[in-house]
Amino acid sequence: ARAAVRRAGAQASVFAYGGCLPKALQAAEELAAQGVEVEVVDLRVLRPLDIDTVAASVRRTHRAVVVDEGWRSGSLAAELIARIVETCFYELDAPPARVCSEEVPIPYAKHLEEAALPQVPKIGAAVKELLNV
Repeated sequence: ARAAVRRAGAQASVFAYGGCLPKALQAAEELAAQGVEVEVVDLRVLRPLDIDTVAASVRRTHRAVVVDEGWRSGSLAAELIARIVETCFYELDAPPARVCSEEVPIPYAKHLEEAALPQVPKIGAAVKELLNV
């Protein structure tokens, strides 16, 4: 299976999968209401990683944000950013960004779990920082 563009946009690419995908799409909706159009790519399968679809998106938008429930250290987000840099470094207008879980064990209490995992406001903030808006 290949990655799928779930929302077209021209200003930045947001890559997500699984439980982070609905959050990425919601963040894209909220950003669109503020005049920021982002492309949301659903990775769908992590191994093998569909770097061709990822690279094509980065070449369209020139910016990348990876949303991953894993921790920042040693995460899929780190691997994806490494591949983006390897394949389309000169297409990037800004350093790739990551929105990952906090570097703590995931808490059981719902409100603490939500604080530890990537959320819509963090995704939107990462995109805005990348675009300097």
